[in-house]
This record gives sequence, C-alpha cells and structure tokens, in this order.
Amino acid sequence: MQLIASRRFLPLFLTQFLGAFNDNLLKNALVILITYKIAYETGDNAQVLVTIAAGLFILPFFLFSATAGQLADKYERTRIVRIVKIAEILIMLLASMAFIMHHSWYLIIVLFAAGMHSTFFGPIKYALLPQMLPKRELINANAYISGATFIAILLGTIAGGLLILNTDGEYIVSILLVCIAVLGYIACRAIPFAPAPDPKLKISFNIIQETMNIIRYSWLNRRVFYAILAISWFWFIGATFLSQFPTFVKDTLHTESKVVTIFLVLFTVGIALGSYICTKLLHGAIKSTYVPLAAIGLSIFTIDLYFSSGNLDFFNISGLLSYQRFLNMHASLRVLIDVFCIAICAGIFIVPLYAIVQHESDNQYRARIIAASNVLNALFMVASAIFVLSMLGLQHGIRDVFFIMGCINILVAWLIYKFILGKEISN
Repeated sequence: MQLIASRRFLPLFLTQFLGAFNDNLLKNALVILITYKIAYETGDNAQVLVTIAAGLFILPFFLFSATAGQLADKYERTRIVRIVKIAEILIMLLASMAFIMHHSWYLIIVLFAAGMHSTFFGPIKYALLPQMLPKRELINANAYISGATFIAILLGTIAGGLLILNTDGEYIVSILLVCIAVLGYIACRAIPFAPAPDPKLKISFNIIQETMNIIRYSWLNRRVFYAILAISWFWFIGATFLSQFPTFVKDTLHTESKVVTIFLVLFTVGIALGSYICTKLLHGAIKSTYVPLAAIGLSIFTIDLYFSSGNLDFFNISGLLSYQRFLNMHASLRVLIDVFCIAICAGIFIVPLYAIVQHESDNQYRARIIAASNVLNALFMVASAIFVLSMLGLQHGIRDVFFIMGCINILVAWLIYKFILGKEISN
C-alpha cells in the first residue's frame, strides 16, 4: 500500500484508471445507443455500424503507435501526458455533442479520436513506470495497473450500458464523460517530472517505415520480443473471451443476458486477484517463473470450460434460463469456477511479462518498444476476431472456439518456457 499511496505512482495509476473507465463508458454507451435508438431512427444497419466502430477504435494503434513511441522517447513525458489528457477533454466534449445530436457517424468519428488518445497514452504510461520506480516495485506496480485496468473496463462498460438508455441518458453519459476526463487531467498534473531519454531523436511520420522500425527495436532484445508476443497472445485470449461471452451465454448456456454481467465480474475480479497473487509469489523479483505454469492453468480451465458447458443439464429447457435458475443449477458451478480460474491464471500470466518488457528494454528506446507491443497487441486482437469468424464459418460453436484456443495455448506455454524462462535460467 505504500507504493500505491506514493506520488511517484498514484497520479499515474489514477490517470490510467480514469482513462480506461472513460474509454469503455464511451464505447459501450455508443454501441447501445446505436443498436437500440439511432439505428432504429435512421434506418441504418446497427451491426454494420457497431463493427465499423470497433474497427475504427483499434485502427489508430496501427497508424499512430510508431509516432506515439517516438514522441514519448523524445520529449519530457509528463508534458505529453498533460497534452494527451487535454485532448481527451476535447474529445469527450465532442462526444457529448454527438450523443445529444444522435448522430451515428459523428459518434463513430469521435470513437476513432478516443482510440488515438489511447494510442498516444499507452507507450507513455508503461515507459514511465521503470523511470519512476525502482526495479523491486515494478511487479507490484504492474499488478496494480493490470487489475485496476480490468476493473475500470468492467465499470465503464456496465455504466455505459445502464445509463445511456435511461431518461436523459445521453445527457447523463455526456456529463460523466467530461467530468471523468477533467479528473484525469487533474490527476496527471501530479505526475512527477520525467526527462526525455532521447531528446535528439528525429521524428519520422512515415507510418509504415517507423512501425517496422519499432518492431525491429524490440527484436534486438529477443527476451523482450518474446515477452511482447506472449503479452499479445494474452490479448488474443482476452479479446476472444470478452467478445464471445454474450454469444456463449445465450447460445451455449441458454441463459439471459444478466449472466454475461456475472461472467464479466468474475473475469475482472479474477484478473485482479491473479495479479495480486503474482506479487506474493514473486516478492518483487522480475522473473517469468510462474508464466508457463499460468499458461498451463489457462489451458486446463479453458478446455474444461468446453466440457463443463456441454453438460446436458443446460439443454432440454425451453426458453432462456433466468440468472437465478442458472446459479441454482449444480452444473453451473463448474462453469463459473472455470471462468474465474481462467482469469486468475491470466492475471498471474500477464504481470511479469509487462515488467520484463519495461525493465529489460533500453531506456532510450523503451517507449518505442512499448509502442511496438501495442501494435502487435492490436494485430492479435484482430486475429482473434478472424479466428472466431473462421471457426464459426466452419460450423463450429463457441465451445469449440474455446477448446481449440485452450489446446493452442499448451504450445504457447512450451514456447514461453523455452524462449523466456529458458533464457532466464541460462543467465
């Protein structure tokens, strides 16, 4: 608790938490408003608009990560954070206008701008941690950031869905978006001065060339590069679960939508708990000792989810089960335990990897290497969507998607042991 209360960490922690909350409040409020109101009023295809919105939020990570990494290495980082947070306030003001006007394309453009905000903030927040904290505190700091980020995602997603369709919901969400952005700016004002590691760096705006360059920087340190790939695989798994929970709940478990919220809460709490457990296991040491074990745990519980959710008790029932009936069923307990344990393993899995990337990256290139990680994370999340669509196109259900992913993850566990933990042991 001494770390989280310190000025060298708390302002950045709050800035990150509030930003993640706002992003997901905006995204889910937008999706719900377009789906249930705007598409009906305008005659637009809601599924098409929502798909475009999701794609445009990720697109800036491909287009601007290289530039964001360069800026974070060239200029004093606290100043950049403040500029980015001022931009967030302006973006949320524009979002407020779009919500009130019920203009779907205006909202989608604003979501693209929000994606840009996240793109430019991402490299800075992770580059700041090793700049402000000693090595012994990096594991704890990443655990706090990881757990809090998923909690912020959950709270923002739930708030967006609950508030936007209420009477005057557009006004309520708009005010909340702007207020949270202002609080984020106030929090970032307290982040300590962080001098630029490479002030002589010449900024290049050649997107393709610089994106290749930042990936090449990360490749120079193989252990860091493999850790980045493992982080990106984590986002592949996370994106698959989070995007498919609604379909899994409805079509596989035959239960109402409130069970999706239960799954999201379990997943979020599990990630936070796993992150905390990781701090207790490692005691501040930056090691990948438990990452392969966590990956094996991910596979075990993901594969078991395939079997537990196929229990015949879920079928032979007409209509959708209420969440009360689902929770009272004996067969549901195993499903819930699987989801919770998947998340715990994921929390243990991800924390050391972020710390390895931060600690072992060259200080002069650190933000650009983290920007490369963001590019690959986005690429793996797109690959997740393609993987799911391909499986569904081959007439496989969501259970099959989870099973195949769990099997592939066994290979990932072995690769992590060989290329990350193996190098650690040999050194």
